Amino acid sequence: MANDPYQTLGVARGASEAEIKSAYRKLAKQLHPDANKDNPRAADRFSDVTRAYDLLSDKAKRAQFDRGEIDADGNPAMPFGYGGGGGGGRGGFRGDPRGSGGFGGEGVDFSDLFSDLFGGGRGGGPFGGARSAPPPKGANIPYRLAVSFVDAAALTPQRITLVDGTTIDLKLPAGVETGAQMRLAGKGQAGPGGTGDAIVTIEVRDHPHFVRDGTHIRIDLPITLREAVLGGKVKVPTVDGPVLLSIPPGSTSGKVMRLKGKGWSIKGGGRGDQLVRLMVDLPPDDAALAAFAAGWSSAHDPRAGMNG
Repeated sequence: MANDPYQTLGVARGASEAEIKSAYRKLAKQLHPDANKDNPRAADRFSDVTRAYDLLSDKAKRAQFDRGEIDADGNPAMPFGYGGGGGGGRGGFRGDPRGSGGFGGEGVDFSDLFSDLFGGGRGGGPFGGARSAPPPKGANIPYRLAVSFVDAAALTPQRITLVDGTTIDLKLPAGVETGAQMRLAGKGQAGPGGTGDAIVTIEVRDHPHFVRDGTHIRIDLPITLREAVLGGKVKVPTVDGPVLLSIPPGSTSGKVMRLKGKGWSIKGGGRGDQLVRLMVDLPPDDAALAAFAAGWSSAHDPRAGMNG
């Protein structure tokens, strides 16, 4: 049986959805197998954390767990577990010196006993009998899906293989981010009340050049001294492929240029922009450039505004 999901994520039972999501993201980043290749136990912990988040992020299942109706794996709780201590609760079994059939308490109300067993309540019908709850669905099955930065930004469909060997092409939701979950109805474990769901948790991988900034994507673009001084057209990588960018003459390092509609997808529709920061890259040990700089002079003082 899995551990208590609240303890697994390190949150209180009254934690908000935002607190649960934040705790999951932090632990998922620490325990991800890609970051712990020499620590196989981290993969087990990552699986536990994902399973706990799967249960607590589902409002219905979280409520069932809090009421003791299901365990941390999402399976129906064992009804004989109630009142099994020394208090003699009506759900427990203990000896009775008065010989009342081995059940604790002052006579057993069998309608209550079977109500506890099958989840019913008193007064469920017109005759006051116990009403049984519908049979439980099968457990959900958690999956992890690592998505490249470019695919996530461009919402490229992703293929995932389920435990039964079938493959499904997933359409990523707009604004997708690490920790986002997708529910595949009826792709979980079979149960007496129906089949559970598959819960796919997304992990967006980092990129060596692109950085997400809200709905925008940032990139540092090296340019030559000639391009900075004289201007020109240069190719800029985007998640949709390279595009030409016109650099104005006299551009300095740190200048930011905007490529509209080349950023991250937005939930309400559309996309943000790509912000390109120009970085003048000087070649090392260039004798011609050194000779030019030695003979060049200008009255321009780039630090004039910093004096006093």
